[in-house]
Amino acid sequence: MQTSNSERLKYSAGIVSIVVNILLFALKYWAGIVSGSVALLADAWHTLSDSLSSVAVIIGVKLSSRKADKKHPFGHGRIENLVAILIGVMLAIVAYEFVMESVDKLRNPDSKAIFGTLAIVVTAVSIVVKELMAQFSFYVACKTGSTSVKADGWHHRSDALSSIVVLAGIFLQDYFWWIDAVLGICVSLILMVAVYKIIREAVDKLMGESVPDEIVSQVKAIIGETIDGDLQTHHFHIHNYGSHSELTFHINLPPDMTILEGHGIADRIEKQLRERMNIETTIHIEPKKKTELVK
Repeated sequence: MQTSNSERLKYSAGIVSIVVNILLFALKYWAGIVSGSVALLADAWHTLSDSLSSVAVIIGVKLSSRKADKKHPFGHGRIENLVAILIGVMLAIVAYEFVMESVDKLRNPDSKAIFGTLAIVVTAVSIVVKELMAQFSFYVACKTGSTSVKADGWHHRSDALSSIVVLAGIFLQDYFWWIDAVLGICVSLILMVAVYKIIREAVDKLMGESVPDEIVSQVKAIIGETIDGDLQTHHFHIHNYGSHSELTFHINLPPDMTILEGHGIADRIEKQLRERMNIETTIHIEPKKKTELVK
């Protein structure tokens, strides 16, 4: 089975993430050992945990790209939504750990980390690299519509935010003993908002969404270009399966039109929507009412 451009982009995002995260982990861990910074060591393990979400993305892409079968006639695309939920849960755990660490620091103001120049440089590099990785993941997610890659992007950003907390603690802890803890709680709140958005988007796609107005308008425009006359459309429903979408709606045709003629009209519309919007369509035909015929 050939790999599509969309799948290649997703694989690239996952592989780049794993390689860069392992390199950053090694760099942070080395800096943490040299400087004796517990905070930097913890941040290193957080970076390594990002690789797990990237592995989940690759597995999700692999499974979701499988062809439809008898048990799954619409394919396996929704696996990506399940992976996004999994990554969201992982992010929630990270946020919870931030809160617990921050509360512990507020309770123990004497526990200060010892940082050096190496720790500052490594942390600054980590912030830049992780934000670039987040932007790349968001770009891939925008191009492919992948919720799991988007969730992985938020995981990268969470690591960048945690590194910002470490960096802020380095420069400000001599002036405000509580700054590291307060920033940690703020980051946790930001992450929880991201978790909510990630899980809500994935759950909405699993449960079913209303058809966006722009899609309805585009469908009606294509129908107007394809079929002569006023063809009434209604009852739009869409089902998202990750790699493709299934659209259903009703059209009203004259009651004296033959089945063959009605089928021909529906077939032409379905073909145009498939070619121009990459949407598989099922059209239900209804007879026009007498009042509609008079109009």
